[in-house]
Amino acid sequence: MSNPDLMLAFGAGGVATALLAAISMVRGGLKSFRWEAYVGAFGLGMVLMGQYMGLFVAPRERMMGEVGRILYVHVPSAWLTMLIFTFTCIFAFAFLMSGKRIFDSLVESSIEVGVIMAILLQVTGSLFAKPTWGVYWDWDPRLVSTAVMTLSFVGVLILRSVLDDPDRRATWTSVGAILATLSMLITYFSVRLWRTLHQMQSSPDSVSDPMVVILRANAFAFLFLSIFFIAWRTRIAVARAQADEAPPLPPEVPV
Repeated sequence: MSNPDLMLAFGAGGVATALLAAISMVRGGLKSFRWEAYVGAFGLGMVLMGQYMGLFVAPRERMMGEVGRILYVHVPSAWLTMLIFTFTCIFAFAFLMSGKRIFDSLVESSIEVGVIMAILLQVTGSLFAKPTWGVYWDWDPRLVSTAVMTLSFVGVLILRSVLDDPDRRATWTSVGAILATLSMLITYFSVRLWRTLHQMQSSPDSVSDPMVVILRANAFAFLFLSIFFIAWRTRIAVARAQADEAPPLPPEVPV
């Protein structure tokens, strides 16, 4: 199957799923409309098609064999983990500069989704390591730094959960997210700073064309799903923040 055929298959799957979601929302009433539902439906369609292509269409990896097919989940989850945490840092700076609550909600939401992606990254990495390295876990710099990165952002969520004052909670969450981003930078450059079993970041020139197409398609699929979950979680965070606000004081009654 040629590259255009692959892209057409991805697009057809995503569009078909999005149309089904749109029909469902219209039948349920316009008030049920949420823009992120379209994005999530498209992403879900692309994930289903992308994983099918990775399992049954992609060529067998020359050196790793069939186990290399797990890279169609592992690599996109790595890309999205880094991307989401980067935007977490941007949202944190935006809150500290502006004080707008929407950025605090985005920080909270993006951390949660980023942690899920990071866990997926480490689980698939362990499954990949067993047949290639012989162990599920090795105290390799890339593995250790990835675990530290994940725990750093989990720590930010724990810190957020123990702070009751909304202003302090938002401020310290943003500060913690910015500090946790430093661990992400260490993770990214770990393969360049230390000797590691983990291979260097791949470039399009080092991967065959069919693999590049499927990797990129899965990366976009994960991106669309992440946008959906972050937007959905942000709506919940905004609603919760509004509910936590103190009710206005009653008007004074003249004596």
